[in-house]
Amino acid sequence: VNMKLTTKAQYAVTAMLDVAMNQQTQPVAIIDISKRQDISQSYLEQLFARLRRDALVTSVRGPGGGYRLARPAMDITVAEIISAIDDPTGADAEQTKTSKRCLKQKVWTDLNDVITNFLGNVSLEELMEQTDAAKEPVMAPTFTQFARANGNTNAHEPAMAEQE
Repeated sequence: VNMKLTTKAQYAVTAMLDVAMNQQTQPVAIIDISKRQDISQSYLEQLFARLRRDALVTSVRGPGGGYRLARPAMDITVAEIISAIDDPTGADAEQTKTSKRCLKQKVWTDLNDVITNFLGNVSLEELMEQTDAAKEPVMAPTFTQFARANGNTNAHEPAMAEQE
């Protein structure tokens, strides 16, 4: 699986973290996530359609409706969220096929495997534990903050693609 740390993926993880932290009394409405996280409603709707398709969230229609996690936060990993959002087909698949001839592709493939493994072991619950909801609006910790909090003092922010 080719895991890309795109802005789209970052927004999806942030939105899922928001749902995890705010779903206690009722489903979380997209408009509320939009206001708290400063992400457009239409963009969130696109993200949640994919998250729902991959059974990471369930939707509740009508007044008081919104989204809830489909499973406990401890059972949803960051890697699952990213996989649901970033489609590994199309242009990326063609680019991978073309660049397989390059020697440096192995380095990037190996690095991707490390990132995928790392994110596959990070649950929403762990992100929630690192976020102090009482002090500030719910924001997901950055990759660097999370990695450093878990003992990786050499972590740096990955490059992010533009919002798609």
